[in-house]
Amino acid sequence: MLGDDMEMTDRFKPQFWTAGSPAGPGRGLFNYTRIWRLAILLLTVVTLAPLLVLTVIDYNVTRHSLESENLLRTARTTSNTRRTLAYFLDARHKALEFVATRYGVESLREPELLAGILGSLKQSFGGFVDLGLIDNTGRQVAYNGPYSLLGRDYSTQEWFASALSLGKYTSDVFLGYRDVPHLIIARHTKDPATGEDYVLRATLDTEQFNAALSSLDLPGQGDAFIINSRGVMQTPSRYMGSLFSVIDLPIPPYSETTSVLPVMGKDGTDYTVGFAYIEDTPFILLVVKKTAELMKPWETVRMDLLWLLVTSVVVILVVIVGVSTYMVDKIYVADQTRANALHQMEHTNRMASIGRLAAGVAHEINNPLAIINEKAGLIKDLFSFKEQYAHDRRLLANIDSILASVERCGRITKRLLSFARHIDVNVEVLRFKDVAEEVLSFLHKEAEYRNIAIVMSIPENMPEFVSDRGKLQQIFLNLVNNAFQAMNDGGRLSISAARGEGDTLDFTVRDNGCGIPEADRKRIFEPFFSTKKKTGGTGLGLSITYGLVQELGGSMAVESEVGKGTAFTITLPLKAPVTEARKK
Repeated sequence: MLGDDMEMTDRFKPQFWTAGSPAGPGRGLFNYTRIWRLAILLLTVVTLAPLLVLTVIDYNVTRHSLESENLLRTARTTSNTRRTLAYFLDARHKALEFVATRYGVESLREPELLAGILGSLKQSFGGFVDLGLIDNTGRQVAYNGPYSLLGRDYSTQEWFASALSLGKYTSDVFLGYRDVPHLIIARHTKDPATGEDYVLRATLDTEQFNAALSSLDLPGQGDAFIINSRGVMQTPSRYMGSLFSVIDLPIPPYSETTSVLPVMGKDGTDYTVGFAYIEDTPFILLVVKKTAELMKPWETVRMDLLWLLVTSVVVILVVIVGVSTYMVDKIYVADQTRANALHQMEHTNRMASIGRLAAGVAHEINNPLAIINEKAGLIKDLFSFKEQYAHDRRLLANIDSILASVERCGRITKRLLSFARHIDVNVEVLRFKDVAEEVLSFLHKEAEYRNIAIVMSIPENMPEFVSDRGKLQQIFLNLVNNAFQAMNDGGRLSISAARGEGDTLDFTVRDNGCGIPEADRKRIFEPFFSTKKKTGGTGLGLSITYGLVQELGGSMAVESEVGKGTAFTITLPLKAPVTEARKK
């Protein structure tokens, strides 16, 4: 299962992630990881910056809009309620003024008329409890109501003096000796006959007051109530305290118009408070709402906005990373393809030059070799005809040695020409053992000098195959050279061959050298990647070898373990994939 996961990861892993950091001038152009990061960073900034700016703007605009809407609703509710309460009190003041003007002081002294007027007021306006007339000395000279108040002295009462001086008066809500919440209203009037001052006084219950406030539908755990200038509750409250208790909120400053303020309670709770002073009364109307409750819809909007932002950012980042990875990987593959093509051209040109040089050298060597061979043969013939030399075995042996050396030099030049001949396609029927021995003949001196044992395990019944001798020679020469470089003196190199599956042959070059780390095995076939750069490696040998194997229609695999050695296995078809026109 772990291996399958690794294969799946490698399949989707971009190729440039395993590419090393280039060195030398212009390395920034081929630092694909850096290009990838810069592309992601640039696209992220360009894409997310406007999104974040718009989100912040929308966040603030939406929040301010909701706050403004809450303030406007609170102000509208407060203003409408103030008008209702002011109308309630003003209507009753107007009723008293009408009664005083219509009937006069003398008529109001009559108990039957006063009782009739009180009944009419109760029926028409509601809220009236009793009605009384007080003279300028403060003594009540006429009264109708449920209590015995006729003759009561009010000369020391604040409301009596205010009514005489101001013309009308509205009291706080209080209990009095009746022990029932009520308030009084009073109007100043004169007796036309005598010119004496009188006060017409009425008691109002608070039921209609309370009903007007309790009927309000207030969101945000809202509460509407009335306080006086000292902060004493004049009506019951749902959450802020009982009747006649002192409110926990600060008393709002005087304002002629309806206002809304943010207020913090003593317990740290934030409130949105709408207030209005009711004109010519001691009353202050308060509409109190919890700010947190009012902003609950904003919490929902904010979470939706946050989820939209997070989802958008995630989708954008996934797209940016995916597109950047895909494009940089394509650039990397294109650069690698171009590098391979340039490398192949360089290699082809170099090998063509080597081939021409080898042909010239071989030609120049073969000419004096032919002369040496001819002269040595002539000397041998001359010595054979002379009696004194015909039996000189030492002399004839030296001449035979010269001829053998000339023949050996000829074979060497032929092998050199044969090895350089891969510059042109030369497809022929081959035996792998012959190719291996031909390659090892170039390296046997180094093997003897370093005491490296070379073991060949090639069955005699190995089938012949059709391929390019020059390319095959170069493939095995590169592999053997790599093996020599990986081994210490006294190492062991083995070359084996076997029949593969189908019409293929498997050839293995195995050494007991230092081995290749797993991290490097994935990149050993990349151009210019080398584990021996400090000792002069160019990183081209295995890349060229891999390309040649593919040209011959084969495949190449590597097995290695650090400290134990490396084995390269090449699988080639019995017949190379080349056209008849190109066969020699």
